[in-house]
Amino acid sequence: MQLTIVNFFKKTVPGHIFRGKRRLVKPVSKNAMETLTREYERQEHIMFLLRHPYLTLEQSSGHAKELQKRDKLVAKWTNEQTLRKMKPHVTIEERLNQLKIKEAWD
Repeated sequence: MQLTIVNFFKKTVPGHIFRGKRRLVKPVSKNAMETLTREYERQEHIMFLLRHPYLTLEQSSGHAKELQKRDKLVAKWTNEQTLRKMKPHVTIEERLNQLKIKEAWD
């Protein structure tokens, strides 16, 4: 009985409280504003770093060639031990070869 009286006099919006004409609008707090400001400052700093890269285009064009990472990767996959572990390539003709009964057309 006590809870029904409290709920009876409680002022709420009809229907869904966050949609519609009589929706409940949450007031903007100072903490939310500070969080949003920090987020915008962080994004602006990231955009600044992306606009001003550490290396120029001339410096970044050949810096990975000295490390020879690509050559090591190709050598890793062309290694015979690695190729032995992989299954052999299968063509459609090899898959459908079992359907052949005889070569001559009748």
